[in-house]
Amino acid sequence: MKKSSVVREIWGKADYILFIFAGASAEFALNKSVDWLYFTGRLPADPLGRLFSTVAYARQIVFSEYDAALIAIDKISAIHQGVEQQRGAQIPDWAYRDVLFMLIDYSIRSFELLERKLTDPEKEEVFQTFLQVGLRMKISGLPQSFDEWKSMREQHLLDDLLKGDFTMDLYKQYKKHLGIFRYYMLMQVQVLVVPDHVNHLLSLGKIPWLLPVLKGYKLTRLLGFEKLIRNALLPADYKAQVIALDKI
Repeated sequence: MKKSSVVREIWGKADYILFIFAGASAEFALNKSVDWLYFTGRLPADPLGRLFSTVAYARQIVFSEYDAALIAIDKISAIHQGVEQQRGAQIPDWAYRDVLFMLIDYSIRSFELLERKLTDPEKEEVFQTFLQVGLRMKISGLPQSFDEWKSMREQHLLDDLLKGDFTMDLYKQYKKHLGIFRYYMLMQVQVLVVPDHVNHLLSLGKIPWLLPVLKGYKLTRLLGFEKLIRNALLPADYKAQVIALDKI
C-alpha cells in the first residue's frame, strides 16, 4: 500500500480511529452474531479492550508490508477458528462480512466527519483494502466494487441487527468501563457517526449536542491543542494505547 494512501491517513490518526471505534461499538452491540463475542467471555469482561484489539489488527494490516499483512490476517483467521472449535460451530460468513463492512463504512464516515469528503476513487481504495482482507480470510459472498458494497451494506444493516439482551448488557459494560461522562460522550459520537437505522434501533436521538463541541475541537487542532484536550478525556487504562495510535 502506498505511503500516500488515504487508508493509511485514516488509520494513522487517533482521532479518526476513536470515531471508528465509537461506530463499531454501537454495531457490535446490535449484531445478531454478538453471542460469538460473548462466548469467550472477553467482550463483556473488557469491551474496550476487545474493540481496541480489533482496531489494532486492522492497523497492523494497513501499515504492514504485504507479507507481514498476510501473516496478520492469517492470525485473525486462526483465532476465530480456535473459537469455532471450542464452541463446536462455525461463525457464519455474513458475520465476518458485517465486521468488514463496518470497518469500511466507519473509516469513511469518521474521516468525512472530522476532515473532508472523500472522492469516489478514495472510497474505492478504502473498500479494496478491506476486500483484500476478506478474500485472504476466504469469506464468501463479498462484493466486488464499492457500489455493490453500498447496496449490500444497506441490506446487512436491515437483516443482521437486532436490539436484544446482549445489546443492553454491552451498553451497561460500556458505562461501567467508561464512567458516566465518557459514556455519554461515546453515545454522542455515535449519534454523529452511525447510520440512521443503527441510531433508530439504539434510540440514540437526533440532536447531536456534541456537534458545536466538535467544531471547537477542530479549531483546537489548528492551534495545536487537540491532543492535550483529547487525552484528558480518555480513560487512564487506555490513554497510552490511544496516544500510540497517532502514526502521522
